[in-house]
Amino acid sequence: MLANFYINIFNYYKKHFGKRTNRIALIYINLLEVSIYLALATFFLAFSSQMNIVTIAMYKFWVVFGLVSIFIIFKNWMRYNGRKRNIINAKLKARYPIYLLWVLPLACFSLAFILLQVS
Repeated sequence: MLANFYINIFNYYKKHFGKRTNRIALIYINLLEVSIYLALATFFLAFSSQMNIVTIAMYKFWVVFGLVSIFIIFKNWMRYNGRKRNIINAKLKARYPIYLLWVLPLACFSLAFILLQVS
């Protein structure tokens, strides 16, 4: 599913930006994946604090989140280079509106910040 989002962004901006399209699509997929993981992590952090379960400190939470984010960036950089992108592009089935694709990371980040206020 994330690969479809990547290819949709790639194909949309390919007309406008040419060679810089891959960088834009990688930035988008990194933002989306990091925002999803941040929303999930803050949900579990807020849930465990409401249930009075002992969790990690906020400093450690941000360190772990930073390490996970770096891992995601390198994973996506290796995954969506070259031949893999061509294979995914050939298998593309659904097209998504560009505004919906850009609202997804914003919605995940806003949900994560709301959940951070709870914990």
